[in-house]
Amino acid sequence: MAILAHKDAQPLTATQAERYAASADRRTRLFNRCCTGVLIAFALLWLVPLAWALDTALKPNGETIDPTWVIENPTLASFQTILAEGNIINWYAASFIISALAATGTVLTASLAAYALSRMRFRYRWLAFWFILIGIMIPRQVLIVPQFRELGAVDLLNTYWAVILPAIPTAIAVFVFKQFFDGIPKDLDEAARIDGASFFHTYRRIVLPLARPAVSAVAIFSFVWAWNDLLWPLLALTNPDIMTIPVGLATVQGSYGIRYADTMASAILGALPLVLVFLLFQRRIVEGIAGTGLKG
Repeated sequence: MAILAHKDAQPLTATQAERYAASADRRTRLFNRCCTGVLIAFALLWLVPLAWALDTALKPNGETIDPTWVIENPTLASFQTILAEGNIINWYAASFIISALAATGTVLTASLAAYALSRMRFRYRWLAFWFILIGIMIPRQVLIVPQFRELGAVDLLNTYWAVILPAIPTAIAVFVFKQFFDGIPKDLDEAARIDGASFFHTYRRIVLPLARPAVSAVAIFSFVWAWNDLLWPLLALTNPDIMTIPVGLATVQGSYGIRYADTMASAILGALPLVLVFLLFQRRIVEGIAGTGLKG
């Protein structure tokens, strides 16, 4: 029996075909092992700063000057100092409220805008889409002064809304949703319209449930971005009771000087909730990235 590798190539015997398949299988396994090794190496490199921060936080402040990995007198004094000097419970609550509402607003507004760009046909639609893409390249620092003046004019500074509202408009989220919506067959929309469904009903009951990976990815990344934001909340929030974790810890660190153990302890306390979010929703993050941006 003969097997053709290509329509213009010479026929391969069964033995040659088996050898070729075995060779291809070995190359595939070798490639997979190399990729796994590279990923493990990068994972270990990513853990080095975390291990260094934990190592420093568990040392007395007097022992942090020497860059060694040996902890002779491990202590939790730095964590106790942070908990005693800062209103960390309120800061955690403020960060969660702000991040959750910002993520919800981002998902809602970005998905609606993306659905309109993906499904509606109106004049200058592509111009609007390119205008949104240009917005991805605009640094947020450029908008700080206009935001400060506008929110101050309506007496929203030093409130949760002063941090939530500027975090909602996200151009990259619109792009991610549009890429995902473009991959959903339009026949579903047309069938729903024939059955009498409105534009918004089709979006809410058909398209949005199919876009759960994109919703999860955008929500998680928006939550993390709002949680880590420092510069704008530092300007907009002066009340210690409603400060976010980065702002509150920054105010506590201001009196530390070279107390590196306290600084690292505050960094760990601030990042710990995000690590938990990643561990709980890592599958959703991977699905969202795999299902968006790579289509179309």
